[in-house]
Amino acid sequence: MRKPPPHPSDYIDQEHADVIRRYSGQAELDGQLHPEQMKIIQRLGWFKLLVPWTYGGLERGIPQLVRLQEGISWADGSAGWVVTLCAGAGWFGGFMTAHTAHQIFNTPQVCLAGSGATTGQAEITADGYRINGIWNYASGAHHATHFTVNCLIKRNGEAVLDEKGEPWVLPFVVDKKDVTLKPTWKTMGMVATGSHSFIIEDLVVSEDRCFHIDPDYAEVNEDLYQYPFLQLAEATLAVNMSGMAIHFIDLCKELFEDKKRNPRLLVENMLLLDDLIDDTTALINATRELFYKSVDISWEKPVDNRQCELKNVSKSSRTLAKISREVVDTLYPYCGLRAAAADSEINRVWRDMHTAGQHAIFTFER
Repeated sequence: MRKPPPHPSDYIDQEHADVIRRYSGQAELDGQLHPEQMKIIQRLGWFKLLVPWTYGGLERGIPQLVRLQEGISWADGSAGWVVTLCAGAGWFGGFMTAHTAHQIFNTPQVCLAGSGATTGQAEITADGYRINGIWNYASGAHHATHFTVNCLIKRNGEAVLDEKGEPWVLPFVVDKKDVTLKPTWKTMGMVATGSHSFIIEDLVVSEDRCFHIDPDYAEVNEDLYQYPFLQLAEATLAVNMSGMAIHFIDLCKELFEDKKRNPRLLVENMLLLDDLIDDTTALINATRELFYKSVDISWEKPVDNRQCELKNVSKSSRTLAKISREVVDTLYPYCGLRAAAADSEINRVWRDMHTAGQHAIFTFER
């Protein structure tokens, strides 16, 4: 029999996982990660997981990255999501000018939040750009020292076209002091991510606050910045889903064992509960195995010869996210009212799963 992939708890130090989980309930009440959770994240440099070595980052390879992120998400969904999104924004450091990157990543406790939506505009000026706009869903906004934004580029009020004749869109990085947070994050789950909106009004920035997310424009000549952003995003978000799903399965094991102590529960129903745990565990582990294999192979392949492998990463990431939702929904009806109690751990994991699963990257096939 083939050995299943390790449990996500193998990917994170147990002491760190215990602290992250211990404060997850309070973090939800606070609407942001708890200071004790943040101490671990900042001490271990998790917001710098993808920041270049040359700027003081960890520059973690993709196979190591996704395993750690699954472990963090198993400990707590909101913590895993904030680390994933903010570390992902740190990856942009590989595309910024050295001058800008040194300014940003030399900031104590640096954390980049932001949005990939093009809901702002940047007017070309004599010295750079004038930025205006409002962006939604900036996970980790309360902890951010900087924000990244996508803007439609304009000149004299008119959209500038790129070399393909399409409206030109570029990302920018701005300081927290130049951003106004708007408290719009009012979802049923992932509450502690604090994924609020933010506003920028008439902010003039220099040209070096703009960058291009394209391997051809990478300022740091390392493999990490030649890996496509799409597959990086798909893979890292998928393991957030699987980490939470396995947390849910673990909680179901405990809950089902309690149910089986009820003398009125029929033997066939006890066996059904056992089968449900075994079947969902086997399914998600088989899916994780294919996912990790595809990610590992894509990372090992030469940069100019991995298109097929990258397609497999996209496919396996979407499959992992889908199966993660399905195993949770398979188990939930057997959990009873304890799982419906809003202040229970299992209910929080269920709500986090179904909030994270609404991310646009998993909505449609590409």
